[in-house]
Amino acid sequence: MPTRRDVLAGIATASALALARPALAAAALSTGAGEISVVSDGRMSLPLAFVFPDIPAEERNALLAESGMSTTAYEPDCNVTLLRAGDRLALFDAGAGPNFLPTTGKLLAGLEEAGVDPAEVTDLLFTHAHPDHLWGVLDDFDDLAFPEATPRMARAEWDFWRADDTLATMPEDRKSFVVGAQNRMAALEDRIALFAPGEEVFPGVEAVDTAGHTPGHVAFMIHGGDQPVLIAGDALTNAVSFRRPALHSGSDQDREQAAQTRLRLLDRMAGERARLIAFHLPYPGMGTVERKGEAYRFAPLG
Repeated sequence: MPTRRDVLAGIATASALALARPALAAAALSTGAGEISVVSDGRMSLPLAFVFPDIPAEERNALLAESGMSTTAYEPDCNVTLLRAGDRLALFDAGAGPNFLPTTGKLLAGLEEAGVDPAEVTDLLFTHAHPDHLWGVLDDFDDLAFPEATPRMARAEWDFWRADDTLATMPEDRKSFVVGAQNRMAALEDRIALFAPGEEVFPGVEAVDTAGHTPGHVAFMIHGGDQPVLIAGDALTNAVSFRRPALHSGSDQDREQAAQTRLRLLDRMAGERARLIAFHLPYPGMGTVERKGEAYRFAPLG
């Protein structure tokens, strides 16, 4: 008897044959390590007062206007990065899946649009385990969305979300994050590969310690070619992250540690002339970091 996944695969194959058109590239750049592309998982909507909790509304709105951001809404994009290297295809984070927000969970449709079969993904590299980065490992039927992939996560991140006391100590408004993470991690535990910052987790890809947003958050530096490329996850999330990196963000679990991480990361990127792909910057989130006095500036590519 065919499984539900077999039925869906058959429908997808028939649809692809019926369309008979070339695959659409989402957004791409080349490195010595391989070909990078970005696919959207949709966008989120968060209260401005939550994202910027430490400054009065008038000052906040002035800062947002100076940074080219809306003063009435915060609706960050969700940019999922792929790296194709030879016969391997790495996906950096898995998106939100079908059970987070109605405006997220678009990754599988985006991959189909780009001509990528989820079964092609060989490696899932997680920056951290928040819903918009982890929950997409399961599909509508609670089956693995990327059935052939080896999931890879920093040990500190994995251990934090799996710990017995995490649910009890998490603020009430984030307890669902813990339940959701533990549910997905249970589905991954038989195949998870854990690593430490500083290790090469994929050919040419270095895990970079960027703890603060979550206890084990990592970014990934893709080496090779003239300029490295940093997959930042949520270490850098919006224009204010560059203009005022020391300013605390309500989305960070350890706000002061996250601020120190931003400063250190921006200094490294500017020094190494690294290109950047950030999960929540305006799609596709690709650019470079420039020093601007005592602060920094994000310069979009293209």
